[in-house]
Amino acid sequence: MRISRRNAIQLGWMAVWGLIGCGRQHGAQGQSVGERTKPMLPASDGVRNMKSVRLGVDVLMDERLELLEGQRVGLITNHTGFDSLRRPTIDLLHEAPGVDLACLMAPEHGIRGDQDRDGLASEVDAKTGLPVHSLYGDTREPTPEMLEGLDSLVFDIQDVGARFYTYIATLSKAMAAAGRRGIPVVVLDRPNPASGAIVEGPMCDTELLSFVGPHEIAMRHGMTIGELALLFHRRFDVGVEPVVVPCEGWERRMFWDDTGLPYVGPSPNLHTVEQAIIYPGPCLMESSNLSVGRGTESPFELLGAPWMDPDEVLKRIPSDCAAGIELQPEDFTPSAASKYPYAGEQCHGIRIKLTQREVYRAMPLGLALAAAIRDVCDEFRMSESGFARLCGRQALVDSFLAGAPLPELLSIGAEGLDPFMTIRAPCLLYPDGGDEA
Repeated sequence: MRISRRNAIQLGWMAVWGLIGCGRQHGAQGQSVGERTKPMLPASDGVRNMKSVRLGVDVLMDERLELLEGQRVGLITNHTGFDSLRRPTIDLLHEAPGVDLACLMAPEHGIRGDQDRDGLASEVDAKTGLPVHSLYGDTREPTPEMLEGLDSLVFDIQDVGARFYTYIATLSKAMAAAGRRGIPVVVLDRPNPASGAIVEGPMCDTELLSFVGPHEIAMRHGMTIGELALLFHRRFDVGVEPVVVPCEGWERRMFWDDTGLPYVGPSPNLHTVEQAIIYPGPCLMESSNLSVGRGTESPFELLGAPWMDPDEVLKRIPSDCAAGIELQPEDFTPSAASKYPYAGEQCHGIRIKLTQREVYRAMPLGLALAAAIRDVCDEFRMSESGFARLCGRQALVDSFLAGAPLPELLSIGAEGLDPFMTIRAPCLLYPDGGDEA
């Protein structure tokens, strides 16, 4: 097998990454996106079988740059768009011979991934001078003006593997907008950090489709961003068939820290690989009056409120709904400087510690916690519309609000997986599926 000079350098840097850690940094004016936010190494629950995985952007730059040569290109990306040497995709395409990078487009959380609010404005990238069009402000899809004069639209953003994580909605809307103008979309693929071998949660009802549920897919879909792009076109007729530049060396059962790649939190409240894996379960309660740990160092690993009785809640959590995790009572206080629920107030809560991620299931945990808190705490409130958008199943919402017991909720929460597995299968690009529900 031929090893290029670039790949040899990459392997050397991976050895260095195994010895040093990088903290999250928010940089200053005049720096590129990659310099503003340095990726963090993953926290690990032990020594992992590290493999050398090449990202889609690595493959593009080494072997498939002809896809973009002679073209005027738009790039949808953020701070997670970088190659295996931590070089921003923005810089790589801006400096690539024969490629005219004309504009940037940014999803929720902005081009640097450090914004946690609605209404993000367009801006100018300080290093390249390129316009940065916001896709999370006045519009959530590229406008005709943004696409004017483009020959290709490139997408390079890290997803986390949950239906309600909005980057996949941005992808779908971008594909649709580009398709209306006949502009091809090139997706630079990235691993699913929570593995591609675990699929769970109900399919989203058609009536509940939204920006946190763009299509009828499972809550935890077990697909990469490139595979989703294929699914969106082939199953839901979104845009034209995308060109997916796949990763090399990734297998479905890999979690992020099996890849040998540096981890960067894809949004302000997912600092570690563990948080990204746990996230879909506690996120079901984002529409309630609970804190999910935002404003602390452990978002989505903490759950509570000033009025919650964690000991009584924990007594009601069946062991099979807590597979792969440990649950412990813990008080916490969200930062007083934050805008999050109960900022500056002590919350009585529960810490979720991931111990065996291969058997952890987010939907049973989320439903078990929500049902237990509902039954124990009179102060608990859940927004019907918000819960419906997140869980994706109106029957589940109705049963939950009617006080249905946990077994009934779990049964509804597992519905629809067989049809999803059927439509998903033709779009899978990587080996070692062994899909589990």
